[in-house]
Amino acid sequence: MSNTPALAWIGIGANLGDAPTTVEQAIARLAGSPGCSLQARSSLYRTAPVAAVGDDYVNAVARLATTLSPAQLLQQLMQIESEFGRQRDYRNAPRTLDLDLLLYDQVTMDTAQLILPHPRMHERAFVLVPLLEIDPAITIPGRGSAAALLPATAGQAIQKIEAGAAPAKPPLQSPQLPPAG
Repeated sequence: MSNTPALAWIGIGANLGDAPTTVEQAIARLAGSPGCSLQARSSLYRTAPVAAVGDDYVNAVARLATTLSPAQLLQQLMQIESEFGRQRDYRNAPRTLDLDLLLYDQVTMDTAQLILPHPRMHERAFVLVPLLEIDPAITIPGRGSAAALLPATAGQAIQKIEAGAAPAKPPLQSPQLPPAG
C-alpha cells in the first residue's frame, strides 16, 4: 500500500439478474472498499454484448482514489465479483458482475495477471462513453485522447439509462453479430 493515493478507473458491467441494481450495488461496494474512495461515477448505460451473445449489459465507470497497488486492487475487484456470484465459465460468458481495472494513473504494465491500460478499452463504446462522462479530457496511455478514440466505436449500440428507469427493450443489436432471427 502507498500513502499517496493513485487514481483508478473501474469498468462495471452486468447482464444477468437485475443488472441495474447489481451495478449500483457494486458502485456502493467499491466506495466502501478498504483503501479506496469513490471520486466519481458515470450514469448507467445499456449496451449490446460485444463478441458475445446474451442479454444486453448495464455498464458504468467509477473513478477511485486508492492506496492499493494495481495488483492489490485487481484482487479486491475479483473478490467483489465473487461476492456477487461471478463465475468464469468461458470467455465473454454472461455475468452477474464484471469489474475491470481500466486505468491506474498513467501506469502501463503487462503481467500474466494484469495489463494496464485494459487492452481493449479503447475499442469499446461501453467503456469510452461512461469514462468520458466523468473525465472528458482523459488520455489512455499509448492510445491518446479517449475522446479522439470514441468515433471508431460509432457502430456499437449504447443507450443511457435515465435515473429510475428500467432498461428499455427490445435488445440492442451489436454490430459484430447478425440480428437473431
